[in-house]
Amino acid sequence: MTYRGIQERPARLKLVLAFAAVYLIWGSTYLAIRYAVETLPPLLFAGSRFIIAGLMLYVWARLRGAAKPQPANWRRALVIGGLLLLGGNGAVVLAERSVPSGLTALLIATEPLMIVLLDWARPGGLRPAGRIAMGLALGMVGMFILIGPASLAGASEVNLAGAALLIVATISWAAGSLYAANTRTQLSPILFAGMQMIAGGVLLFVVGLLHGELHDFAFAAVSLRSVMALVYLILFGSLIAFTAYSWLLRVTPPSLAATYAYVNPVVAVLLGWAFAGERFGLRTMIAAAVIVAAVVLITTHQPRSKAANTEEKEASAAPRFAERECIGAGD
Repeated sequence: MTYRGIQERPARLKLVLAFAAVYLIWGSTYLAIRYAVETLPPLLFAGSRFIIAGLMLYVWARLRGAAKPQPANWRRALVIGGLLLLGGNGAVVLAERSVPSGLTALLIATEPLMIVLLDWARPGGLRPAGRIAMGLALGMVGMFILIGPASLAGASEVNLAGAALLIVATISWAAGSLYAANTRTQLSPILFAGMQMIAGGVLLFVVGLLHGELHDFAFAAVSLRSVMALVYLILFGSLIAFTAYSWLLRVTPPSLAATYAYVNPVVAVLLGWAFAGERFGLRTMIAAAVIVAAVVLITTHQPRSKAANTEEKEASAAPRFAERECIGAGD
């Protein structure tokens, strides 16, 4: 079976490498962010990351013949970039100063839940039912296990102020994802992603300047580990993994490509435990299992009445889970 007009089955090795990039690289970006914010000002670092990566994508797309964007396209990119990168990634980099990278990834994994809630809250929105409602309830339970009272199951493992920032991030990402899903443009997807990175990166940089991050910044205090993390996020997190995910959307079912949404948190927790000494206790393991199960229920739901349009619906839905890393997280 072929997808997106591809007429031949892709080589197995290419598929394995592409999925490895999406699973492992995007899962590792949370640890890279933790290392970067150790000595780099968080918002200025995030802004620089996306401006550089966005310019690279923009120039590449234009050199490959992509049409020049119009002012209206830049306005849409500014809204999406503001919600996904300033509100989403900006809150993540601030939160990772007090929340371990693995737990950050687990809380960010609840983004599909926020999308369901926001879609329900809008005028004419659909009330979640069936598997969606079950996934929503299960996800809320998982969040409560992770950040609930210390008496629930031992000491609380998440800084509450940091957790609040991460909830803001998921809401902002969900709003940006819904807006992006309803935005129609004839632009090249890579060009438009680059525009969103540039717009969101500029917003992050400006807010970082207004926040006074430059006043306390000293180049001499920047560690090599933070610099390497920034380079890794630009080249691997924003460019290589994004390209791999874009290719996967063309040659595999979008539902399969979007499986990274529940693999990344597991990878992030394991990397944080293995390389940063982050605690990985029973409470975290239970919360991780519950949250991942909730995300699986929501992202694999396919309404029977719309089976004929499944691929088109998934194609528009799958990228919104990718936004936190291809133009934000990793994300």
